Amino acid sequence: MAEQREKGSSTLRAFAMLESVVAADRPVSPAELAGLVGMPKASAHRLARQLEEAGLLQRELDGRKLIPGSRLNALAMSLFGSAGQRAARHAILQTVSAEIGETCNISIPDGSQMIYYDRVETHWPLRLQLAVGSHVPLHCTASGKLFLSSLPAAQRRRLIAKIPLEPRAPNTITDPEALEAELQRIRGSKVGLDNEEFIEGMVAVSVPITDAQGRICAGLATHAPIQRMTLDQAMTHVPALRRAAAELSAQLTETPDEDDEP
Repeated sequence: MAEQREKGSSTLRAFAMLESVVAADRPVSPAELAGLVGMPKASAHRLARQLEEAGLLQRELDGRKLIPGSRLNALAMSLFGSAGQRAARHAILQTVSAEIGETCNISIPDGSQMIYYDRVETHWPLRLQLAVGSHVPLHCTASGKLFLSSLPAAQRRRLIAKIPLEPRAPNTITDPEALEAELQRIRGSKVGLDNEEFIEGMVAVSVPITDAQGRICAGLATHAPIQRMTLDQAMTHVPALRRAAAELSAQLTETPDEDDEP
């Protein structure tokens, strides 16, 4: 019985540690987690190593602090994609895509990249297809830059210093200082832009989908070939994207009605 209680206690402590890392919205050291969870530092270090080995946590770029790992991110994606929510989310995407007349997608952060999580394709024969599950860079995509802009300044600068700012298209920003200036503008407007930075001949705009704490957890974007939509024209669709993003954000935080049957 004592062994069973200890096992349950360890499980709850591990869960509390994961909750603390996610809630902190910044890299957290094992020593900080010990205080947050209320456990000895040695135990926190040991449990953190176990969670790292399981892929639930990973070390930040400095090698000392912890951030959510790929397995924890995958779990979040699964929760976001549960059957009922997936149908409702896709219906919102279909509606905004029909209103704009172009492809719309949702992408979420995944380590040092963004991953395309859901999309609705335009019916135009000329279109640029990026399959669900595709990984795209942070520094040259509308949603990637939007996510980067939301990070605390010190964390953002460290990340920019580590990721390869590879030229992907004619207008890719490869200078860290120029990228930082662009991200400051995006942080103010809360609209991510891609002006032929990821793929030549494509423009995109993105707006944030936020969680219950108001943090950016995903980007809702539309993109199109420049033969059909200029960047200025793409900006006229921002209000429609924001309305859809507000619906998607509400979907993330809503709770079942008490009268709903299990």
